[in-house]
Amino acid sequence: MTFKITTLASSLVLGLAASAAFAETAAEMVPADIREKGYLSVGIESTYPPMAFRNPETNERAGINVLLVDALGEVLDLEIRYEDMGFEQLMTSVASGRIDMIGTAISDLPSRRETMSFVDYLSTGAQPFGLAATAAELTENADLCGHAVGAPRTTSYLPSLEAWNEEHCVGAGLDAMNVLGTGGATDTRLSLMQGRLDAGILGQEYVAYLMAQEPGTFDSIGEPITRTLFGFAFGTEYLELRDAVAQGVTEIIENGAYGAALEAFGMEAQALTEVSIDQGT
Repeated sequence: MTFKITTLASSLVLGLAASAAFAETAAEMVPADIREKGYLSVGIESTYPPMAFRNPETNERAGINVLLVDALGEVLDLEIRYEDMGFEQLMTSVASGRIDMIGTAISDLPSRRETMSFVDYLSTGAQPFGLAATAAELTENADLCGHAVGAPRTTSYLPSLEAWNEEHCVGAGLDAMNVLGTGGATDTRLSLMQGRLDAGILGQEYVAYLMAQEPGTFDSIGEPITRTLFGFAFGTEYLELRDAVAQGVTEIIENGAYGAALEAFGMEAQALTEVSIDQGT
């Protein structure tokens, strides 16, 4: 199993590295400077279940991304050292080399590839959802037009929601949404509960998690308004490490650790069968 490169230029530059995946293990592909220090510095935002969060009973990190990154540490033969930070800080930190890799669920978007490169490992989408009590009123995506709909302002969900509103509400002659930026996933949930929002937009994995954790409280609305891929992110100056991690993801898919991590949180439907690089849209 190999991983894909998006552009011809990248294919030419990295062709040897991709071919090396046939003969080399992920551990053998780790760059010399990382191997010398013996650990991988991984930035993570532990506020987004089921991807990465703090267990409320133990305050220990938990989630799909934590399981996956820990499994990568095994195949890379490296200690994992997590650094908790805010979402925006993650991107500047990996671009500057302060951390080696972003281990948080971050969407692989073309606009982000100016400063980062991604090893794609999970499908995702921006899923509308609301309170189960309003399920009869809001059932399809078009029902959102004319309502107050929010999404975290630091994520790609907010501009995606604004674009969807312009095309599918205003452009279709329907009442415009009142699009509101929220302080994050937790704030989006709270704003719904307190009536400040009629609906919210979050990753489909988080919406599924909320529905499982609070049965009868929330319900999904229609289909995701966007579809993309989550990726482990690296600065564009650190592509050798990116390729080692891409091989590592291939190995944890093959050894079953990948499937076990997704199964632990009921996320098998979003699994990828093949690793790709910079394929998000």
